[in-house]
Amino acid sequence: MKQEIHPNYNPISVICACGSTFQTRSTMSEDLHIEICSACHPFFTGKQKLVDTAGRVDRFNKRYARGAAETSEAAK
Repeated sequence: MKQEIHPNYNPISVICACGSTFQTRSTMSEDLHIEICSACHPFFTGKQKLVDTAGRVDRFNKRYARGAAETSEAAK
């Protein structure tokens, strides 16, 4: 490696909006402030909510229920 061409690799603190902090190393010289981390992200905490977009689930349930009712009446 060539000398004096690489940036300094300094220890920094990463600070989340939820208050969680951890240490890492980076070429940045100041602390890093982030909005969301693995301690508060819904995917990692298991609090993820599925959003029903434009009633797709309801439409599917209505269609499926109607189809099941028609097949059961045809069988009688």
